[in-house]
Amino acid sequence: MRKIDRLMAILLALLQRRETAQSLADKLEVSKRTILRDMESLAEMGVPLFATAGPGGGFQLMEGFQLPPLQLSSREAMTVLFALQALTQLQDSPFNQERWTVIDKITSILPQDVLQQVGPLLNKLTMQVPRRNYKTPYLEALLEITISSKWIKVFYRSANHERWLQLHPIKVYTAHGFWYCEAYSITHQEERLFRIDRMEQLEVIDSPMVDAHLTSKKISSPNSTLDSCIPIRARLNYKAMLQVEQDEHIGELITAISEDEWEVQFQCRSEDYEWAKQLFFSLGMNAEVIEPTSLRHEIYHQAVELSMRYYNHAFVREDGDV
Repeated sequence: MRKIDRLMAILLALLQRRETAQSLADKLEVSKRTILRDMESLAEMGVPLFATAGPGGGFQLMEGFQLPPLQLSSREAMTVLFALQALTQLQDSPFNQERWTVIDKITSILPQDVLQQVGPLLNKLTMQVPRRNYKTPYLEALLEITISSKWIKVFYRSANHERWLQLHPIKVYTAHGFWYCEAYSITHQEERLFRIDRMEQLEVIDSPMVDAHLTSKKISSPNSTLDSCIPIRARLNYKAMLQVEQDEHIGELITAISEDEWEVQFQCRSEDYEWAKQLFFSLGMNAEVIEPTSLRHEIYHQAVELSMRYYNHAFVREDGDV
């Protein structure tokens, strides 16, 4: 716990009751000497403290001392509560308990007139977070590991592999209702994004011998200008445009070519080619790949395979006649 947080915790405790240095040390898990130094700091800041000796003694605040109330305008309060409400929509987070209790704490100390202004606004304002059914048992530990810049070994389940990876986590963030870890991967020899809910086992390891210039290689996106990239261009209607613009890699590459037609053009890595095929196949009649011709052919063959799966039953009546 940081000193400023500890000083605030001591103040809040003394507002409720008399405390001894030992009782505060036990609660805050520090030494008695540390608490005594903190008391000196509070006194130097002008906090009216006094101590009594003997049984039943301890530190306490002068009668009438109060911390100033939290001063937030209605818009500031709405900003904080709006962000916290969005956090509660996530299936999992490193702050599962705190995200609920902090809302109660803030609303309990806000003036009534501010609450009356904020309540109706929050009922009309919302941030949509996709509902996902997953658990991230390593999320909180991974956040601590990322802060301390340690290496980890994880058993990772992707669409194509189930294997152990050695990673150096760089950043943890949430998007589209999922939690992601940006990390340098020894296997891929570059920075990659990993879904944290797909990490089935995790353990901290010693730092492996890796060249510094390799760990500085940034994440490759579908718009990377690599020799192995395949140029893809597709036309989108309004419905497809709304779906594609949500993609964190190619969403910003959409351009309008008419009032009701858009185009997306990007460089796709060969290893992401299957992802691109499934993306445009899933868009159905709302999108059309213009190039490459090979991608058009593969989407066509996949559509034929899908139609044949249902063909045998599509025109057969219940009595068995065609």
